Amino acid sequence: MQTMTQEVNRQYADDGYVVIRDVVDPGVVEAANAHVDWLLARHPELTPEQLGTRLARDDPFWIRLVSDHRLLDVAQQFVGPDIALFATHYLCKPPKHGKGVEWHQDGAFWPLEPMNVVTLWLALTDSDPDNGCLRVLPGSHRWELEQMKQSDPGSVLRHRIDADVDESSAVDLVMRAGDVEVHHPNIVHSSMPNRSDRWRRALTIRYIPTSTRITRPDEASPFHLRGETVPGLNAYLEPPPFRPGDHFPAGEAGRGC
Repeated sequence: MQTMTQEVNRQYADDGYVVIRDVVDPGVVEAANAHVDWLLARHPELTPEQLGTRLARDDPFWIRLVSDHRLLDVAQQFVGPDIALFATHYLCKPPKHGKGVEWHQDGAFWPLEPMNVVTLWLALTDSDPDNGCLRVLPGSHRWELEQMKQSDPGSVLRHRIDADVDESSAVDLVMRAGDVEVHHPNIVHSSMPNRSDRWRRALTIRYIPTSTRITRPDEASPFHLRGETVPGLNAYLEPPPFRPGDHFPAGEAGRGC
């Protein structure tokens, strides 16, 4: 286990990302996909790309999912034992017309001081170039955070990094459902549209150490998940209680993830 942890940390330090295989079991993946289906049915006004952090604030299943001890154990390798949730988002691309995401750095958008945060990208379906897998520029986590500029209105972010990107060095991250990719807030990454006849679904989770301040809490889902807090730094939300009819039914059972 120590050797594996050292290798994970070495690749993250060298490349700015690392893929860890089979972090969660098929039961968790199945429950999360059912949750996505439930959210889409409950919120017909939203596209599959818009299942964002505000929905999570009042969703017992979602908060339990990001609190899974296996995910927290991964996050702890990068942010330490005192862990809070900053934000979380389902990234879902429907078959044939799922939108792409242009080259960007996550940290350019985030209200965090300092920018001490790590993203876990949990694959909920198999992900490959055909259905719009994650693409990264290894080593670009050493770049400073660049300015963003407006770009393709048909992409998810509608902005891209205001710097030259050499796509010849890009790596397509082929992942299986249950795998987790971990990346640095400065790494330059993107994804292509989904032109396949399959879904591409993932859950992103942005974990911070409790020593990081969320400067605009309205843009976050701040929950304390593990360890100790720093008094007076962040105001954390209480885990929402399950309400029949209002919440995904798996939230009542307290199992499955």
